[in-house]
Amino acid sequence: MDEKIREAIIRQVGKEPFARKFGLKLIDLQAGYAKVGMVFTEDMENIFGMAHGGAIFALIDESFEIASNSHGTMAVALNMNINYMASPVKGSFLTAEAKEQNRTKKTATYDIRVTDDQKNLIAACQALVYRKDKPLPFLEKEGA
Repeated sequence: MDEKIREAIIRQVGKEPFARKFGLKLIDLQAGYAKVGMVFTEDMENIFGMAHGGAIFALIDESFEIASNSHGTMAVALNMNINYMASPVKGSFLTAEAKEQNRTKKTATYDIRVTDDQKNLIAACQALVYRKDKPLPFLEKEGA
C-alpha cells in the first residue's frame, strides 16, 4: 500500500466526526483491508437493552469505507447485505474486519465480519462499492 495514502487515510479517519462520536478506532489498514474497533457502550443499546443494529452497522460501514478507499481512489457504497448473528455483551470490544474479495476498475466486493473480544461472530456482511475515477479529495489537499 502506498504509504502517503495510508498516512492520509489514518489522519482523515482520526478527524472524522462520526467515527469520534461512536468511538470507532482504526486498528489496521492495508490495501483492500481495514480493521476497526469500538466498545459496545450503554448508549448503543436498543429498546431491549441489546446492541442497536445501527451501532453494529456503523462499525461495519467504517471498516468498509476505509478498506474500499485504501487504493487512493474514491469508492462509494452501492449495496450492503448484513446478517446479525448475536448481540454482544455490554462493555465488550468489537472489531470489524473488511477484506477485499474482488476489485475491478469500476466495482469491488468486500467480506466484513464483526467479532467480540471472545471471538464470537456478531455480524457478517457482503458489500459492494462503485469505484469512482477520482483521487480521494483529502489527498489533493495534502499533496499526497
